[in-house]
Amino acid sequence: MADDPDEAPQLDVPVGMFEDIEDLKAQVANLTALVKSLTGGEGDEQSEAPANQEEVVGGEAAEGEEEWQYPPLILLLDPPEYDDELRALIEWVEGVLVPGYLAEPSADARWCHLWFEHPVAVARLHACWLAWQELTDPASCGYTGPSVWHRDHLDPCVRELRGSSGPFVGCTRGEHQIEHRLPSTVPSAWNQNAM
Repeated sequence: MADDPDEAPQLDVPVGMFEDIEDLKAQVANLTALVKSLTGGEGDEQSEAPANQEEVVGGEAAEGEEEWQYPPLILLLDPPEYDDELRALIEWVEGVLVPGYLAEPSADARWCHLWFEHPVAVARLHACWLAWQELTDPASCGYTGPSVWHRDHLDPCVRELRGSSGPFVGCTRGEHQIEHRLPSTVPSAWNQNAM
């Protein structure tokens, strides 16, 4: 091979690497836009950066597209939003989580078939489900997402729910006791009328 300066060197670059770079560019653009929205978009120089970055990414953010909203804590939703979210959560818990991950309940691994009546369980399972939605999508998290979901979300959630001090501690096989975990007062931060 001659040392011709005009000849491009042959590089063995994995095809997926270019997709990863484009994903990183999109994430940087999204984070920049998020920082801008959180800081109120102060500074003319900074306000032009997200638009330029979106152009570099290839215009992935379509014009007129709504900015993505973070999902709220399910316990803060009012009907009918709460009912819709709970219905979807029940489908996931009963269709994916229970048959795939939860073995027969025991004294050391409690489970309540009426888990959706336990606010603590609903809140934890909803958070776990939101993480599952994000971390099982290779387009947004790559191929390590499911591993991260198991380690950082599923395992701690199941440990807390099924543990000896979890929300199902008063529920035994065939018996359901919801009153054992309900607080007597609602914390003021959750009481919207207190503000």
